[in-house]
Amino acid sequence: MAKKAYFIGNWKMNHGISETRSYFERFLPEISKVDLSQKVVAIAPPFTSLAFARKLTEGSPVKLCAQNACFAEKGAYTGEVSPLMLKELGVEYVILGHSERRHIFGETNELIKKRVKAVYQAGLTPILCVGETIEERKLGNTFLVVSEQLKQGLSELVKVEEGRLIIAYEPVWAIGTGVNATPEQAEEVHTFLRDLLASMYGKDLAQSIPILYGGSVTPENIADLIKEPNVDGVLVGGSSLDPEKFLKIVSVTI
Repeated sequence: MAKKAYFIGNWKMNHGISETRSYFERFLPEISKVDLSQKVVAIAPPFTSLAFARKLTEGSPVKLCAQNACFAEKGAYTGEVSPLMLKELGVEYVILGHSERRHIFGETNELIKKRVKAVYQAGLTPILCVGETIEERKLGNTFLVVSEQLKQGLSELVKVEEGRLIIAYEPVWAIGTGVNATPEQAEEVHTFLRDLLASMYGKDLAQSIPILYGGSVTPENIADLIKEPNVDGVLVGGSSLDPEKFLKIVSVTI
C-alpha cells in the first residue's frame, strides 16, 4: 500500500443537481465518522454538478475530481472544459483516458497525453487510466496494451513531482459488467505498472505514485483488493452512485 489509500467515486453521466444534493445529505454526515487519516476520498460528478458539489462539500474531507479536461487553456473548443476552469471550481483531480472515453468517443493515446500534460501543468493531479479488453487479455497482450497506454500517456511528463500523478488500472472487461479482476490479476498488472514507472521516473518516485484498481468494485470485494501490496486504492463506478455502498467501500480497513 502507498502511504494513503485513494477512493475515487466516478459518477459518470449520473446525478444532476437535485440528486447531488440528496447524495451528499446522506453521505457527508456518515463520512465524517470514518477515520480518513490514511485515506483520500474524492467524488467525480458530471460537469453540471461540480460547482454545486463544491458548495456542498466545502469544509468536508471530500475532494472534487473531474471526469475529463481539455488540452488547451481556452479557445475555440466547443464542448470542452479547460483544466484552469476546473481548478477555479476547486477540482483537485482529473480522470483521463477512461476506457469509455477511449472506446466510445475514440480518444487516442496521442490526445490523452496532451490532456495529461495540460492537467498537470495547471497544478491538478491527473488520474491516467489504462486497461485491456477481454480480447486483448485472451491473446496475452495485457502487458503490451497497458505499457503502450502508460508510456504514451505520460510521454509529455518528463519529470513528475511526488503526489502529482495517479494511475488507474481498469480492465475494460470488468467495467460495469459485474465481473471484476481477481485480487491476484489486479496485483499482477499493478506490479508490472509499478516496475514500468520505475524505469521511467526512478524507483523511489514510482513507489510514491498511487496505482488504483477500477472495475466492478463493490463493498463485497474491496477488502480483498485493497490487501494487495500494489493496489493503492480504487476508482469506483456504479457502487459510488449509492452513498451507502460507497461509504462501505471507503470504510474498509487498510
